[in-house]
Amino acid sequence: MNVPVFIDITLEEQAGELRKYFKSQGANISEERSSEGLEDDLKKIVEVCDSCFTAGATESEVEGVLNGIVSMLALVEGDKREELIISFCEKLSKAPSHQLGLVCLKVLWSLFMSLEDNSIMRFHVYYYLVGVAGRTQQLDTVYKDMSTTKNMFTKTPPTNDQMQSLYRLLHEMLLLNGKSDDAGRVMIELLGTYTTENASQAREEAQRCIIACLADPNTFLLDHLLALKPVKFLEGELIHTLLSIFVGEQLDAYLKFYDKNKDFVTGLGLKHEDNVRKMKLLSFMQMAENRSEIPFSEIRDAMQLNEDEVEEFLIDVIKTRLVRAKISQGDQLVYVSSTMHRTFGKGDWHQLHTLLSGWKTNLSSVKEHLAHISSTQVELMHKKN
Repeated sequence: MNVPVFIDITLEEQAGELRKYFKSQGANISEERSSEGLEDDLKKIVEVCDSCFTAGATESEVEGVLNGIVSMLALVEGDKREELIISFCEKLSKAPSHQLGLVCLKVLWSLFMSLEDNSIMRFHVYYYLVGVAGRTQQLDTVYKDMSTTKNMFTKTPPTNDQMQSLYRLLHEMLLLNGKSDDAGRVMIELLGTYTTENASQAREEAQRCIIACLADPNTFLLDHLLALKPVKFLEGELIHTLLSIFVGEQLDAYLKFYDKNKDFVTGLGLKHEDNVRKMKLLSFMQMAENRSEIPFSEIRDAMQLNEDEVEEFLIDVIKTRLVRAKISQGDQLVYVSSTMHRTFGKGDWHQLHTLLSGWKTNLSSVKEHLAHISSTQVELMHKKN
């Protein structure tokens, strides 16, 4: 198979070679160059570039041909350049196999790197990169975290609508790649882009975010969700009530809610047994916030456990690392060293500020005292001399 290789030839000659190549592969394109100029040539080439996916070409041949188009897109100038790049990305995003998807991932990355830092097209190419990388299980190659991603576009910040589209795609691809924690963080970023005026537009995303957080066995701190505008929009609905219970209520509140709304909870895809386990852990966290020791009997009653289940429950609590404690079977007590707070409001911030200010004052006093001791020692040494 004759694959065009471009060395020291003009863009016009390159367009002619690509036309001939795709024509030889049975694509619906003529070998003659367009009378309308290079942009129209490139438009016709991009329209049929996916024919190399089914023409029997090897992966290296496909990569070579597509990179030839990338070299043209990087150099061509004109009003249609942006449209051409998006059309090319769209073609590559539909690679029919995993291996060809990997080829297209490399080609798209080459295109992304060929664009200037201030090019508005960087965002569009990156969007397609995320999709291809996610579907080929290579998301780590193009995505580390949201902070790194945002820094890619500091010179030409995307619009709010564009970022929302990227957040949705990232959330989908992260879940596809088994990264539920990162997907949850991206969803929260997405919900944070909405205002009071347009929060209703994110109703479904807000519900999915709440359900995902409640279902995640490793997510226990949920109060930050209540501050998100799309979540606030759900106030008065059962899903918001359920979230509020997980944020600040006790086990018995959840059990009462479940008794009245079994079909609703089941319909969300949540498992009652998992919900009960999480609520028991959350309830114990709150119980331990201002306690240094708690009797087994109190834990048994509050968590609705049998006598022989208390110690196993406490072991489960300690494994989460949300509570630091020691179990005393002989004393029938659990000694609490520290616990994570379920909520952290203004009062908690004020308390933390007071505590840190006190430490700062004490450290300043120690510093002054040490300075005084040091100067006294120096004076005594001088007197002896």
